[in-house]
Amino acid sequence: MVTIAARTFETYGRTTTSLHDIALTAIAPALFGTVYAATALLLPPDRPMLAAAMRALPAGLLILAFTRTLPRGTWWPKAIALATLNVGAFFPLLFVAAYRLPGGLAAAIGALQPLIVAALAFLILRTRTPHAMLLACLTAAAGVALMTMTAATTPDPIGVAAMIAATTILGLGIILGKKWGSPVPPLTMTGWQLTIGGLMLWPLTLVAEGVPSTVTAQNVLGFLYVGLVGTALAYTMWFRGVQRLAPTSLSQLSTINPLVAALAGLALLGQTFTPWQLTGFAITLIALIVGQSMNRNSK
Repeated sequence: MVTIAARTFETYGRTTTSLHDIALTAIAPALFGTVYAATALLLPPDRPMLAAAMRALPAGLLILAFTRTLPRGTWWPKAIALATLNVGAFFPLLFVAAYRLPGGLAAAIGALQPLIVAALAFLILRTRTPHAMLLACLTAAAGVALMTMTAATTPDPIGVAAMIAATTILGLGIILGKKWGSPVPPLTMTGWQLTIGGLMLWPLTLVAEGVPSTVTAQNVLGFLYVGLVGTALAYTMWFRGVQRLAPTSLSQLSTINPLVAALAGLALLGQTFTPWQLTGFAITLIALIVGQSMNRNSK
């Protein structure tokens, strides 16, 4: 434990822009994008707090049992703060949005995250995002908006508000994670945050929703997928990216989320694309590729 804790920000906190790091980090938002469809298809209806708690604590405890490493010293308050942002507050808001909005729309609002992160990076890290990168982020957001605004459904205002709040909170988590670095590998950091966040969520879940009277095999499959694949694996890749990529580059990868969510809705939920939505999809994908290429070439 001492050896692991002694590893510094220089080891786990360096910022790189290799294609390998981008590709591994991109796994996270791609898996996040499948959570919306999994929620609609497999999880118990109208239980966002239960979904959030089940997503966090079992996966966190499993990782903690494997890594056998706890925070030390000043990392206790830091881990609690990050867990509150990335799990304790983010997960319930995300599932409120997932239950109330189509997957593509919920994930689409997350396309605002690169702009939020750019603003927070300037305020907290005093880091300026290149104008070309901001333009790529704006273009991606415009493409996502085109996908969203041409949808046939009317957005639920509570769902929209929850997703905007979740996006902002996660953006702050990215910036603080970049500022503080990490004394441990990404898997260990994932275990800390999921466990602490899950322990925050379970008492609230029992008070707000209680325990469902029945849990089906389909629900169990959903909890396993969301917890192990959509959370444990995805967040390990995400926290790795927090330490290795520039904040705006990392947050722009979240654009993959609505693209995958839209494809999952098309394949699994019978949703359809209009020509304008297809155009928005293409604009978003091109802006994502161009933005990541510019970020690599600028380093």
